[in-house]
Amino acid sequence: MTHPSNTPKEARAETSPQARSGRYERLFERFLWNSRLLVMLAVVPSLLGALVLFIIGTLDILKLTVTAATYYLVGGQPDIHETVVPSVVMAVDIYLVAIVLLIFGLGVYRLFVSPIEPAESHPASNPFNVSSFDELKDKIARVVILAVIIEFFRAVVDITFATPLDAIYLALSVLALAAALYLMSRAHKHHHK
Repeated sequence: MTHPSNTPKEARAETSPQARSGRYERLFERFLWNSRLLVMLAVVPSLLGALVLFIIGTLDILKLTVTAATYYLVGGQPDIHETVVPSVVMAVDIYLVAIVLLIFGLGVYRLFVSPIEPAESHPASNPFNVSSFDELKDKIARVVILAVIIEFFRAVVDITFATPLDAIYLALSVLALAAALYLMSRAHKHHHK
């Protein structure tokens, strides 16, 4: 006994040019949809890069801690006062770049591959919760601006003023950075109203 679905008329319909065309179209669309997984080529290295930078920043801070403890407890080392602040600022800068990589990797994964279940229970303001590509760019831009500001202050620590004009340039630079931070915070507040 034959089933109704195995009749010669339906078998011919499945092999018709329209059916084959629809099947190829579905296969191609599935391929296109799965091509979104190519972003994993950016996600995994970003997360690995963040891990490496977190380790480097932590080792730098630990090295600084050992150097400071040795200087104050044992003595006999060169004066560390000129190197402590630049070392801490550099470690913070490294941490901020690691955070950028983390936000980027998790944000791209969440936008293109799949929502991250544990992140769904956190508020939308969490830096790792992004709902659009523009929001991801905005969050990354804010952290990058902070990293640039920290790099600026690291450079300022090493500045020696040759002329009074150099001090004015420094003051104008600090004023420009303060204005940028002010505008960034206003834009952030306006965005969340």
